[in-house]
Formats: sequence, structure tokens, C-alpha cells
Amino acid sequence: MSEEPPKEQSKSALKKAEKAAKMAADKAAKAAKQAALPVVGGKKAEEIMGITVSKADNFPAWYQEVVLKSEMVEYYQEISGFFVLRPLSMHIWSTIRKWFQQHIEEMGVEETSFPIFLSAKSLEKEKDHVEGFAPELAWVTKAGDKDLEVPVAIRPTSEAVMYPYYSKWIRSHRDLPLRLNQWNSVVRWEAKQTTPFLRTREFLWQEGHTAHLTEELAGEEALQILELYAGVYEQLLAVPVVRGRKTENEKFAGGYYTTTVEGYIPSNGRGIQGATSHCLGQNFSKMFDITVEDPANKGSHIHVWQNSWGLSTRVIGVMVMVHGDDKGLVLPLALPRFKPFSSPSVSTRTLHLRQRRSTRILSRISVPPLRRPACELMPTGGRVTPSAGSSTIGSSRVFP
Repeated sequence: MSEEPPKEQSKSALKKAEKAAKMAADKAAKAAKQAALPVVGGKKAEEIMGITVSKADNFPAWYQEVVLKSEMVEYYQEISGFFVLRPLSMHIWSTIRKWFQQHIEEMGVEETSFPIFLSAKSLEKEKDHVEGFAPELAWVTKAGDKDLEVPVAIRPTSEAVMYPYYSKWIRSHRDLPLRLNQWNSVVRWEAKQTTPFLRTREFLWQEGHTAHLTEELAGEEALQILELYAGVYEQLLAVPVVRGRKTENEKFAGGYYTTTVEGYIPSNGRGIQGATSHCLGQNFSKMFDITVEDPANKGSHIHVWQNSWGLSTRVIGVMVMVHGDDKGLVLPLALPRFKPFSSPSVSTRTLHLRQRRSTRILSRISVPPLRRPACELMPTGGRVTPSAGSSTIGSSRVFP
């Protein structure tokens, strides 16, 4: 008797096989990465508290060590491309948020919060815009064990989520300008290699969305916001930036024009986008039918002019790359510095004497509350992460 041909594998079996293969590949990649770590004094780099790589010799590896060992981030092991932002990172982001929020409130911008999901129907209205994000869209297709009748996307940005309501809320030129901002997270499923703060599949940001009566008013605000972004970099983080305008090929998908602040990273000789302020023109107001009666021509309606602008946690990564050195993280003076303390391994009597001396010294120094145990207070700000081979873990130095 002839043997029966093998049955075709079921879809579920194929999916399981693909998943198992991916897990095996990820495990092998992780093992290779661990094996490639430099060894110092018989220990792997990740086992040493200090920085083991020179910024000049291996900039990417140096950056990874700094953000990990200064306890800014942790890799999220369950899904690649995602990172845990630890308290130090959130403290820096909170400082930036407070500064920026205060300034936009003075401009009349109000805070809002829209849902994280958007429908395929909304996306269809803005084909040119969506094409720019299509490869990075993450879709939800199931609820429990049931397929959704209509898949929903996780927002990569919120134009398609918000603008149907702008059409509903804006009825008269007296409703303008409408200025809303929200602080949230967005998902863009990056296919390229991810890097903490700089390129991640989910990131925190603020996104402002405004509507105006004329092109001139929209343009004025776009530049005003751009100056605030420059202020975040230059005043808070001591990072110089260049203000400019994107080319037609680089501008925001579906927008009229894009203004930007760009930083420069001396260690690798590359520029990096810092933040963008887009004038959307009337493109989106035509897509979503956002109109008002023309105050200069009663009876006729005109489409409003719109802006959108955003600043993300990438700003923290830029700060690290510019100011960090071979000892680790360096924070600018505008961010709260860290209070030092000493924990020497000596006799109790000597320890008490040193503590009394330290108390007298510290009583003359104005420092904010404790944030991290290991740091240096220097004219350029606070340093976190002692250098490799340091025997004074938990100690700090105070310079005049």
C-alpha cells in the first residue's frame, strides 16, 4: 500500500511553529549579545557598576551602559522594542513637562485627553497622512477569543482621533482659536533597531492640536511653539539647537510645512531631530469638514487653519548623548541636582567623626532632597554612576 501524503499543517500549528522559532532566535540573539559584552577584571560589563566603555571608542555601547547603569531605563523583556522608564527618567520628564505646560497655558492652550484607539474609517479620511505611518501602525483584531468585526488601530498620533470633534465643536469664528494639548503615549511599531529614548515602539510625548482663522495666525503660533521647544533644550537642558524648516520630502505627512529644532551629537558627528511644530494648513480641515462662517463675507464658509506640534522623551536621550562622559550621566544645572552622602567602611568612632564633619560642611551647602545615592556635584551639574573600578560605591565628591 502506498503511504498517504502528509496532511497540510493547520494555521494554528504554523503560528505556534513561527512563535517557537522567533523565541529561539530571540534567545540566541540575547546569548550572543551577552557573550559579546566586554570583560573587565574578570567580570562582564553589566556586572560592573561603573562605565566600562569609552564614549569616544564605542559611542552606541557607551550610551546603552549610561542609560542602564544610571537607572534611567530597563529593557522590557516580554516584548522587544519597549523600555521601562525608571524614576530618574520620569523625574526629568516631569520637570520638562511642568516647564512646558506653564508656558503653553500662558498662551491659552487647554489640556485634554482622547482615547488611544482609532477606527479604520477615520484613517480612510486621511490617506496621505496615514501612508506615512502605515508601516508602523499596530492593530487590535481580537477581544478575548473573538475577532473584532472592525479592527482598531493604536494611535501613532491623534489627528484622526481628535479632528472629528473639532468639526463638531467649532461652529463659529468666535470658537477660534481652539488650542488643545494632551500628554500621552503613542505606539509606532518600529521595524528598525530600537534604542532607549531615541527610537522605541512606545514613547511618552505631548501633542498639541490647534485651529485658527487665518494662515498668518497659524504660522505665528507654529513659530511660537518652536521657540518653546528650543527653550526646553537650551534653557532647561543646556543643549544648543538649530531652528529650521523641513524639506517637502521630510515634512509631516499630510501637512502644509514643518518647522523643527535639530540638535548635534559631537561624538558621532550626526544631527538629530529634537522636536517639530507643523502647520497643517487647511488639509485636515478639508478632510474632516472643519469650517466657520467667513467674518468678512457673511453667508460663506471657510476651512480653518490648523497646527500640530509634539515633543517626546527623545529629548532625554539627546541630553544624555550631549552631556554624558566616561564617568556616566551628567545632568545640567537647571535640573534638580542630587544630595550627596557618604558610607565609608571604617570604625564606628571614625564614622561618627566624619559624619559630624560632613554635617558641618553640608549645612553650608544648599542642596535639594536626595534623589540618587551615587553622584558628584559639579559646576556642570550632577553625575550619576561611578567610574569603572571605583571602590567608593555610594560615595560622592563635592567640589567648590
